[in-house]
Amino acid sequence: MSALRWTRGAAGLGRALSSSGRRRPTLEEGTLSGLCSSRRSSAASPREQDAQKEWGHAELLEVLEARVRQLQAESTSQVKKGPMNRPLKGRSGRWAQKLEAEKLVKQKRQEGFLDQQKQSYTLHTEPRIWSKKLASCLQQSKKRAPKSSEEEEQQLTWALQAAMLKRSSCTPARTQAKVVEANFLLLQQKFLVFFECCACTDNMPLAHHMLVTHHSKCDRQQLLTLDMYNTVMLGWARKGSFKEMVYVFIMLKDAGLSPDLWSYAAALQCMGRRDQDVHTIQKCLKQMKEDGFQPQQLFTDLALAGEERAVLLRAVTKVEPAFSPPPQAPSPVNTSTLLREIYAKNGPKSYPKLHLPLETLQDLFSQQLRVELGANVSVQSVEKAPEMTEEVIEARKMLKTLRRQWEVELLRVLQQTKATMACQAQEGQPTLYPFLCLLSEGEFVSMLLQVLRVLPAQGEPLLHLAHDLGLRVLNRHLVKQKQVTNHVEKLRQRYSQYLRLLACNTQVEAPFLPREYWELLGPPESPPQQPWALPVLLQLGKQLAELLVQAVQMPHNLAAPQGSRRLIPVLYHVYSFRSYRQVGILKPHPAFMQLLETAAEPTLIFETTEVPMLCPPLPWMSPHAGPYLLSSTKLMRALEGTTQHQHLLERCAPAQLHGALDALTQLGNCAWRVNGRVLDLVLQIFRDKGCARLGVPPPRSEAPQPARQRLPPGSSPVHKAELRKELERCLKAAREMHSLRSEALYRLSLAQHLRDRVFWLPHNMDFRGRTYPCPPHFNHLGSDLARALLQFAEGRPLGQRGLDWLKIHLVNLTGLKKRDSLSMRLAFADQVMEEILDSADNPMTGRKWWMEADEPWQTLACCMEIAQAVRSPDPTAYISHLPVHQLMGTPCGQDGSCNGLQHYAALGRDSAGAASVNLTPSDLPQDVYREVATQVEDFRQQDAKEGLQVAQVLEGFITRKVVKQTVMTVVYGVTRYGGRLQIEKRLRELSDFPQEFVWEASHYLVRLVFKSLQEMFSSTRAIQRWLTESANLISHAGWPVEWVTPLGIPIIQPYHREAKVQVKGGIQSITFTSSVNISQKPNTLKQKNGFPPNFIHSLDSSHMMLTALHCYRRGLTFVSVHDCFWTHATDIPVMNEVCREQFVRLHSQPILEDLAKFLEERFCSVSRSLKPSELALVTKLQETLRSLPETGNFDLRQVMRSTYFFS
Repeated sequence: MSALRWTRGAAGLGRALSSSGRRRPTLEEGTLSGLCSSRRSSAASPREQDAQKEWGHAELLEVLEARVRQLQAESTSQVKKGPMNRPLKGRSGRWAQKLEAEKLVKQKRQEGFLDQQKQSYTLHTEPRIWSKKLASCLQQSKKRAPKSSEEEEQQLTWALQAAMLKRSSCTPARTQAKVVEANFLLLQQKFLVFFECCACTDNMPLAHHMLVTHHSKCDRQQLLTLDMYNTVMLGWARKGSFKEMVYVFIMLKDAGLSPDLWSYAAALQCMGRRDQDVHTIQKCLKQMKEDGFQPQQLFTDLALAGEERAVLLRAVTKVEPAFSPPPQAPSPVNTSTLLREIYAKNGPKSYPKLHLPLETLQDLFSQQLRVELGANVSVQSVEKAPEMTEEVIEARKMLKTLRRQWEVELLRVLQQTKATMACQAQEGQPTLYPFLCLLSEGEFVSMLLQVLRVLPAQGEPLLHLAHDLGLRVLNRHLVKQKQVTNHVEKLRQRYSQYLRLLACNTQVEAPFLPREYWELLGPPESPPQQPWALPVLLQLGKQLAELLVQAVQMPHNLAAPQGSRRLIPVLYHVYSFRSYRQVGILKPHPAFMQLLETAAEPTLIFETTEVPMLCPPLPWMSPHAGPYLLSSTKLMRALEGTTQHQHLLERCAPAQLHGALDALTQLGNCAWRVNGRVLDLVLQIFRDKGCARLGVPPPRSEAPQPARQRLPPGSSPVHKAELRKELERCLKAAREMHSLRSEALYRLSLAQHLRDRVFWLPHNMDFRGRTYPCPPHFNHLGSDLARALLQFAEGRPLGQRGLDWLKIHLVNLTGLKKRDSLSMRLAFADQVMEEILDSADNPMTGRKWWMEADEPWQTLACCMEIAQAVRSPDPTAYISHLPVHQLMGTPCGQDGSCNGLQHYAALGRDSAGAASVNLTPSDLPQDVYREVATQVEDFRQQDAKEGLQVAQVLEGFITRKVVKQTVMTVVYGVTRYGGRLQIEKRLRELSDFPQEFVWEASHYLVRLVFKSLQEMFSSTRAIQRWLTESANLISHAGWPVEWVTPLGIPIIQPYHREAKVQVKGGIQSITFTSSVNISQKPNTLKQKNGFPPNFIHSLDSSHMMLTALHCYRRGLTFVSVHDCFWTHATDIPVMNEVCREQFVRLHSQPILEDLAKFLEERFCSVSRSLKPSELALVTKLQETLRSLPETGNFDLRQVMRSTYFFS
């Protein structure tokens, strides 16, 4: 169907009715239904009924059209004269007349409100002071009118000096005991961010007015906190506004609060800017010292910009000329036993350098800086381009015209909204006005149009869209602030010096880790930025989404003449059920999606943090200072709204996090490039309808279609139900295919965009310490296809054994020789060399041997690398770029064999378990999954002999595949119920297994699997039970479980009882449940079930980080995918040695003893008085923690001789 000739463009208009206004009261809906029911109950002749039915349809249509006009009137400030506002022709029903009357009333009210907006408001400056003593201080200074500004300042100075000497009073609002509820805390968060945004946007009079308004009212003053007073004081101090600063300081004291270091810093900074007299500054410093603060702390404890530090120093030295800020303290050194060698000053260090010269790296920095200043990245889509028919050209021209119109309308609505909110803020309401001033109006409009461009056809939940928009505003604001404060130029100079450490053609005085060298270049230039609270983000994002809904409209029929086009909303608001929850969704009109599909625009838009970096990332310096040049990134990724991880990290001693920070920096410093030959083949298949077997998703057009779209008349209810189910299955498949296709489109488009370029993948970690690349769409943590597209940018010669490791790696990828020794795998690679070369030379036209592998695309990439190596004049000198994984293979792909069980066996010194997971030397790799399957089969045979029917039915069906998933996930806390579901799924995949026995057989098998694991890994199960019981007692006592990893990373489990938070107003009130709020009680079930797997994951991450740091010290290129380690083929022996050494060193520490000691100190040393029930819990916890599981006699040194430890 032509995108320019929609004859049914208003399809779904009924659902679009809620797109522009609020939901109507229930009364109106009930009245409409009552109208329908009265007609249904009337007694009339068939002809009369037909006539009434037609009249009913006409009246209903009339009501709907009138309702559309009313909603459009609600969404605009003035009623426009045009086709949509003309009265309906023909019969006019009472409902239409009523709605027309309501519209006129609404218009008059809105016009009256606009008239009120035009009135000027007086912003309050002088506060009402509740304390008589403080009020007298202010009144004394105003007894006689000042003759000059100097005299006024002198009077204010006297008032400030007198106020500083007064003890903080306690106002009536502070004396009332109250329970701090979640909504109260959310309101406080909104107020604080309101004041911060006012300070950033030079709206200090408005912030001062808001503070005075609420301080002057007893019932509102309790909302104000010390941080709010300090924020406004600092804003005035930066402007040198002494009068307003004095007023805020007096309000602070009047509110019953004691000034802190920030309060005195604001006062002194203002005095420094005003060149205040010595006596006043002296009084301030004296009072500050009496409150327990020293002048040195102003420069050591506060994160201030360089200019603010200079102003403070000017004020202090005016009183104490000999004063000088304390010198920068030497960087503390991490004293962890495991990291002692890493941070030792002596010993050999061979830190690797990048393969690029200084000039190239400086140019790459400039490119990345332009990207981050530009806020987003445009990437050409790799989707097959459509033929440039007249229809496509017209569709693109129409989109361009519509977007120009939308820009104008969005700008108008945004300006109107800002004016309304400014008016409300002047009335004392903490509106979003200062938030809408953070960016230029053009930036807001551009952002909204970009969001509209990427909305999926099925719509986006308003909650998700609001969150995304709020985050975009925050991130762009933070970047803009760095531009304003001259941070960018200082960064340019500092980064240019930093590159001397990394460039291949420069040298530094001594070898340094990147973090150490960055520290030498000077202190941080800008204070850390705090994120906004989640409800604030949602409220801002929801407001912007509503602006989009309100402003963006399109013609109902694009083929109609320009003057007669009736406008319809592009977005409409509907409700849908997701699981058992009703979710509000913003959905694009089908006509708009058809227009986009016809236009087939060739550009994709990404946020800067979604794209790999074009220059080496900045070193991680702290939880606040991340890898991007300007954009902000969390050190510890978590659900939005989670704050407890950040608080733990901030309370850490700086040196405690050095191991994690340096490991993340090392992983991010690995330079990558795209494997062009593989990319060309993938794009060929992608554009030719894809191939699901090779992991290239087909387009949505290839989705399965139902056999019949409609049933013949008279079909039975059973047939109707079957058709409905089939349609649902096809729709689900189509949605899944679209999702997979979109993911592949993003990945391949970014790969094509980065072809022939060097790029970097900055890393951060989750709350357990596991590391992840920050760019989400294109990285090495993806599928087989994603990994095959990546190569190390720096190549290294294969050396004597490199080609052998490449061959072993290839065999590992095929999955054909999992049980064979390394020498047998190498021999097999030589046997199939003809197939390897054919795959490399003719991947799509040859025998296609590579397509049968477990990991086909990585197999193909390895075939191509081997072919080039064996055909080179000297294979030992061949420069290999291929990163490989699994087994002790090539470019270090080393995959831990059932890694969780390895850690458990080492913790419990379990000899039998250690042998099953390759911790002990053996000639062949051990397969724990096969061993469990063998043990389960033995149990089954015994039961079958005793006549158990289900055991007899299972004969011949117990395989490695049936038990593998359950064995693997038992380590990570799977329950018997979850294990039963896993086994049931495997049994249903067996076509010849009698399906009527699936339920009984899965119950039976999960019991045998757990029994086998108990016998094979007795120490493992004992440790699991000890961890689970400890977490159970801790959470029942009211605490979330915390611990510290062997590398010093503080961990807290973010599982709490759900609390509902609501953001009211607009087209929909957003209600979301949060289970990460630390003020809520812990979720006992999740705490106890999550502790064993999370603790093992934290050990796994510690081992990886240790391996990364030691490999970096020895000059290796190293990256990881959790327990899978990558390096160059030539460096496999060194990496193998480091990997084993660090596993042994890690588990030589008293890990369980240290954990028990930490938990006892943290949760059993309670100072407050306990109830008898709480005391009993603490006592039992103490007993449990002191009863450590018994360990075996396994010798950890055997790991050093185990060939298949990582396999």
